[in-house]
Amino acid sequence: MTSNEPGGTTGAYDAVVLAGGGARRLGGADKPGVRVGGRPLLDRVLGACADARTTVVVADPRTTARPVRWAREDPPGAGPVAALDAGLRPTTADDVLVLSADLPFLAPGTVRRLLGALRAGRAEGALLTDADGRDQPLVAAYRTAALRRELGLLGAAHGTLAGLPLRRLTAGLDLTRVPDPVAAFDCDTWDDIAAARARIREHGHVLDEWISAVKDELGIDLDVDTGVLLDLARDAAHGVARPAAPLTTFLVGYAAAQTQGGPEAVAEAARKAAALALRWAAEAEQEAEAKPGDATGPDAG
Repeated sequence: MTSNEPGGTTGAYDAVVLAGGGARRLGGADKPGVRVGGRPLLDRVLGACADARTTVVVADPRTTARPVRWAREDPPGAGPVAALDAGLRPTTADDVLVLSADLPFLAPGTVRRLLGALRAGRAEGALLTDADGRDQPLVAAYRTAALRRELGLLGAAHGTLAGLPLRRLTAGLDLTRVPDPVAAFDCDTWDDIAAARARIREHGHVLDEWISAVKDELGIDLDVDTGVLLDLARDAAHGVARPAAPLTTFLVGYAAAQTQGGPEAVAEAARKAAALALRWAAEAEQEAEAKPGDATGPDAG
């Protein structure tokens, strides 16, 4: 079970992730386990809602990057409405984030935007719209009571929730919309997977994606200023030697870990190492400028 304290201004919310679909357009592949940027799609989604008070994944249990609760619709494969009903049962927060497990570009900032839009007025749900303006009900924040109300009405009207489309559920809700074509991008086909893998390797995204992947792989939950570390690596490579860059950043991380410090400890260690690299470079420049027998050299007098 995930029991994280709400962080920042997000406030308490629960999350339900639907991860038990058949992935027919992927030839029946295990879509939540398909890797984009070295991380399974499901783990990428779980990372975006890491501050949820309770996270419920509707699927058969598997190993994930962080602990969650598991649920399953009855019968398995009964469709998204039945899956949402099963995932909603263990939740207790007033607001619930509802997500599919195939959103490679979902980020914590998107989650905050959805919850902010929901809480800004009296709407019962806030959902993303994609590049074509279409509603994405599985990238949304809802008022839990409203979802339970509509699920109860649908169950009473049809005798079962199995096989019902999501539009039957959302049709009874007062919704507000948040345009975000990137975060709303989902991976239904192998072409979608290829496009997602290509995008994260673009210059503007690759470093952030790599750092996130490394932190997940190493089990590190630490937000540091990567700009500070990149500046340090540049100074070490320029002022000392190229191999000094990775070795110096490693030592900075090790020093921060030794003091059991957080981002501030990393920043302070990086500041000290960068200052040393600049002093080292200054000495080298001073020596290069001084000629043998030059009375203005560093040893003059």
